[in-house]
Amino acid sequence: MSDSPKVRFGILSTANIGVAKVIPAMQAGAFCDITAMASRNIDAARAAADPLGIPKAYGDYESLLADPDIDAVYIPLPNHLHVPWAIRALEAGKHVLCEKPIALDAKEAASLLEAAARHPRLKIMEAFMYRFHPQWRKAKALVDGGALGKLRTIQSWFSYFNDDAANIRNQADIGGGALMDIGCYNVSLSRYLFGAEPLRVLGHVEKDPRFGTDRMTSGMLEFEKGTASFTCATQVAPWQRVNVFGPKGRVEIEIPFNAPPDRDCRMWHHYGGSADEIVFDAVDQYTLQGDAFARAILDDTPVPTPMSDAVANMAVIDALFRSAESGKWEQVEP
Repeated sequence: MSDSPKVRFGILSTANIGVAKVIPAMQAGAFCDITAMASRNIDAARAAADPLGIPKAYGDYESLLADPDIDAVYIPLPNHLHVPWAIRALEAGKHVLCEKPIALDAKEAASLLEAAARHPRLKIMEAFMYRFHPQWRKAKALVDGGALGKLRTIQSWFSYFNDDAANIRNQADIGGGALMDIGCYNVSLSRYLFGAEPLRVLGHVEKDPRFGTDRMTSGMLEFEKGTASFTCATQVAPWQRVNVFGPKGRVEIEIPFNAPPDRDCRMWHHYGGSADEIVFDAVDQYTLQGDAFARAILDDTPVPTPMSDAVANMAVIDALFRSAESGKWEQVEP
């Protein structure tokens, strides 16, 4: 642990999600100090670092990992590079906050879990930022507190339109596609609210004939005590919504995933013919995520979402892909 009251982060990649969203949000937090940025080109690294006020820039990732003044790394690299560079960061003695999905499949995710076990003093977490927004904490509290009765089913939708062949989300060989990019949220939230793993799943995939990626995937998750259904898509009108149902009521989350940092968010709790609108003040869920991870490092406490959760999420995604191929229900393999 650093002697500093803040955790000193290095950023592996100049990916837009980091530059535009995550890094400024972490810089606004109480416990994160963004110290360095690395790219495969020093000019690109400096061009991204300078406007953000990041003092160090590196022209390769290895040099950043070798910097003794960096405590942790944030990894927003393309999906196929998550595990290789997360393992190298751990081996370099750095804590790791890695973008979702953590890996290309559960087997690869398990290899990262094994690597993390070899470095027990280091923290590693998959960056599912949505779980840190107060609206999700409230939804979980309502479900767990019995406000809906027993949780019976969840319906969720997440979509956008992007048919740019050069975009990494449309490149099958590096982990592109709807299920990996955004469907991972639908799977994650279902497991989060049920507090359990699905027993089996049914998946349907529509592939883009040009890219070979799934451009629309629908899934059904069967839990011991209920179900979850979802659709995620990369080539339909942008939309997102989550509805959570029990015999006594329903919770609807208006902007469940990329909640805006600059305006209030809303959810509705429907019960007994009435509806309570619950309004949440504007917060940046990336700031909350960064500070929560940093506090786990500074206080040497468990991270909010352990690596075992990341492996379990990938196991469900694997089963959905298997089901889409077989046309049958598939068991989720632990």
